[in-house]
Amino acid sequence: MYEHDERIVMTLDAGGTNFVFSAMQGYREIVDPICLPAVSDDLERCLSVLIEGFLEIEKRLPRLPVAISFAFPGPADYEHGIIGDLPNFPAFRGGVALGPYLKEQFGIPVFINNDGNLFAYGEALSGTLPEMNKLLKAAGSSRRYKNLIGITLGTGFGAGVVIDNRLLTGDNGCGGDVWIMRNKKYPEMIAEESVSIRAVRRVYQELSGTDASLLTPKDIFDIAEGTKEGNQQAAIHSFHELGEMAGDAIVRALNIADGLVVIGGGVAGAANYILPGIMEEMNRQIGTFAGASFPCLQMEVFNLAEKEGMEDFLKEKNTMVNIPFSRKQAIYTSHKKVGIAVSSLGASKAVALGAYTFALSQLEV
Repeated sequence: MYEHDERIVMTLDAGGTNFVFSAMQGYREIVDPICLPAVSDDLERCLSVLIEGFLEIEKRLPRLPVAISFAFPGPADYEHGIIGDLPNFPAFRGGVALGPYLKEQFGIPVFINNDGNLFAYGEALSGTLPEMNKLLKAAGSSRRYKNLIGITLGTGFGAGVVIDNRLLTGDNGCGGDVWIMRNKKYPEMIAEESVSIRAVRRVYQELSGTDASLLTPKDIFDIAEGTKEGNQQAAIHSFHELGEMAGDAIVRALNIADGLVVIGGGVAGAANYILPGIMEEMNRQIGTFAGASFPCLQMEVFNLAEKEGMEDFLKEKNTMVNIPFSRKQAIYTSHKKVGIAVSSLGASKAVALGAYTFALSQLEV
């Protein structure tokens, strides 16, 4: 869409520890990123770091940028650029007008969104969605996908939904918020309590009977792989349970936003242990009081991270049916299918592409 666009957008990867500043043009990063400490506990110093980082990037650009666009933690009023009370950024309290502040400083539009939304947007326009449609075309299939649900697995449980190339933000900026869905295992809890880094650590500790407070997800992944000492079965199950709980939320989302699914984020590196749980949950049966049984999804689910799953997904299974009282026939797409993939871009790149594209699309509204 914007591969040959000459406009430049300054971007930011806002982590709890570091801010990484950069700039994009034509879907390419055109400067070496600048990394500065986030200073999450002092608002004045944090804002100073933001100004310093963007000013340094601006100096390195061949022309002036047309916008600033980045993901920032919520809760927030993203439409107006107001950041609410952030658990990981104690300096942000009571509503901080970050977007308007940066706009005043640089004199250009500023767009802020959450990482789940921008991850999905990047994957829909430059990642999994066009990639899968290209593969379907090459395989001789007439099917094309227009919608995508992007899932981020990391410190929290994030998501974004793109419908026909348009990001679903919602009337209240809450579109795609799966983190607060009901938890399948603990119905009084939010889904994120079972789909997050802390969930992997908690389940491993429960099953192994050992203190896991100092273990990282990478540590638990290495235990699952057998390359680090620990309870291997407990490690495998901790990722499997995360997949099961995530799968329950994804099913609910898919029954509204019918499209491809792509997962990314730090914990997605353990996808080979997470995807089996997701697939089992997405293929489960549900019933009626009359005793009937139905798949929880109307679509057959394919694991696109596996060669066999990808090959089956790409096969055309349409049939021809006779038109009544005619010698002609019509195509009958009786086989409904959805694929779940692991991001090939990586969450950071997908978020950056999403931020860039979102800014340019908003400038054209």
